[in-house]
Amino acid sequence: MPPVDTESGAPPRFLIVVAAAIALGLAVVVAIVGLTSPPEENAAAAAGPLPLVPVPAPQAASAPCATLLGAVPAALRSAGTELTRRELAAPAPPASAGWGEDDPVVLRCGLDRPPELTPTAQLRVINGVRWLQVPGAGTATWFVVDREVYAALTVPDTAGTGPLQQISDAIAAGLPPAPLRFG
Repeated sequence: MPPVDTESGAPPRFLIVVAAAIALGLAVVVAIVGLTSPPEENAAAAAGPLPLVPVPAPQAASAPCATLLGAVPAALRSAGTELTRRELAAPAPPASAGWGEDDPVVLRCGLDRPPELTPTAQLRVINGVRWLQVPGAGTATWFVVDREVYAALTVPDTAGTGPLQQISDAIAAGLPPAPLRFG
């Protein structure tokens, strides 16, 4: 047992200084390791493949879907954050892509006509593409309704407009407009 100061019962000052120096040294080592370790190159990749539930997509193997999936960006901007494209978990639904980690943005192509698309449905035009918004719990799914194939972009409510604008740009650049079909 180390000697103690008989008046206060505390360990000698020398032992307190040594213990403080050791603690400070460990804190410096942890800080240096944290600062010099390479940053996570891709947080989405670290999360592993993105599992997607299959949905009916009878035209997923079509040429327009292949064109669209080939034209989408590797990263999307969402509310000031860059969302990188994720690998999809096997078995991956055809003509699908996902970006981001916790609340991913998901694109699916070749879907059936959304039942919400009626002659009186309110559509929005974003960067030359007509979209039908279908709200959900914590997300919204936007259907492209003026191209040869239907595609859907599901975005979390926390996302900004960036993903919708960037996907609109890819659609406008690669898929010509088509008349609306109501049934």
